[in-house]
Amino acid sequence: MTETLPVQYFDGRDGARLAYRETGEGRPLVLIHGYFSTATVNWIRYGHAPKIAAAGFRVIMPDLRGHGDSAAPHDPAAYPPDALADDGFALLDHLGLTDGGYDLGGYSLGARTTVRMLARGARPGRAILSGMGLKGIVRTEGRGGYFHRVLTNLGTFERGTPEWRAEAFLKTVGGDPQALLNVLNTFVDTPRETLDHILTPTLVVCGRDDHDNGSAQELADALPEARYAEIPGNHMSAVTRAELADAIVDYLAATPA
Repeated sequence: MTETLPVQYFDGRDGARLAYRETGEGRPLVLIHGYFSTATVNWIRYGHAPKIAAAGFRVIMPDLRGHGDSAAPHDPAAYPPDALADDGFALLDHLGLTDGGYDLGGYSLGARTTVRMLARGARPGRAILSGMGLKGIVRTEGRGGYFHRVLTNLGTFERGTPEWRAEAFLKTVGGDPQALLNVLNTFVDTPRETLDHILTPTLVVCGRDDHDNGSAQELADALPEARYAEIPGNHMSAVTRAELADAIVDYLAATPA
């Protein structure tokens, strides 16, 4: 598969023009990318989408608001709290996906968006939370503060630091710093007690050296129907590893919808 899957569009609940791509046929699986990234970078470039599609899934990959080919307005009013979850529900409506008839997941911010959708009533058959730990769900200000510092101090970081690497990644994907700053305003904490009531069968999969969002094992432990899987890598490298798609395919094959 090349990185040139045709882009399709849907309208967010506020009318924003939002993009998605898809590949494969079969049961729908919506996969949401991480912050600073795009659907193409997270899911297509490293072979995850074709591998999952080959297992019999229709893989649907939106670009989040402020990212990729989706609308990236600079008006803060376009980024209310939980806007990304709102956009996720708009995509489900656009595709006609109803309770139990699809699966839902994401990496990093995509995983957090998945949790927000689950907390607000989304009912996929199964969920995939990758590159995410408990702290990144219940206390979003930590990561939000880190990225705010990166975006408001571009060009000042010492080569080789995590901030420098984040800025370098931003440049490679052509990210819009102002839009991405606004995306930070959409972050919403999910209380620990809310997780007790999320009964969707869930895979929590994370790199062995990824501690950016807290403990993934603790996130799995907090969800009543979750299973934890560990793959090689840290937050930036685990998403490039073939083991990520392997873990997702294995879980979906072993877990009834």
